[in-house]
Parts: sequence; C-alpha cells; structure tokens
Amino acid sequence: MAGTTDKGSKDKQQELESGKEAALAAYHSLLEAQAHFRQAAEAAGLDLKSDAVAQLLKGKDKADELGQDLEKYVHEKPLATLGLAFVAALLMARLLSRN
Repeated sequence: MAGTTDKGSKDKQQELESGKEAALAAYHSLLEAQAHFRQAAEAAGLDLKSDAVAQLLKGKDKADELGQDLEKYVHEKPLATLGLAFVAALLMARLLSRN
C-alpha cells in the first residue's frame, strides 16, 4: 500500500512538473507573439507616418503654388483685387452681424 501511495505521489509530481513546463512554454510563446505584434505595429506606424509626410509636402507645394498665383493676380489686377476684398469684407460683416 505504501508503494501505491508513492507511485500516486510521483504521478502527481510529474503531472505538476509537466503542467509547469507547459505553462512556461505558453508564457514564452505569448512574449514572442507580443514582440512580433509590437514590431508589426511599429512598422505600420512608420508606413503611415511616411504617407502623412508625403501628403503634407504635396499640400505645402500646392499651397505655395496657389500663393504664387494669387500674388501674380494681385500685381496684374490691383483694382479687381480691391473689389473682391471689399465684397468679402461686406459679406463677412453681414454674416457676423446676424449672430
């Protein structure tokens, strides 16, 4: 009977050890997956950042181009520019006075 108890105790001990090993292996796999996920998220963030910078530069170039066109128009047609500015100011005054 003492032999049966020792055998049962050894089986439980082995089961406990194999459970610990399985939990440790799962924990290491989880840490590895977390590292891969972090790397993928950083790579995606870098891709989005480079796209955003490219769009920003494209918008800046377009704004510079429009600014140059506006400056050219102002120099070529100063009276028309004054008329447009007057109409815009009049509209803004009317819109703001209603509130």
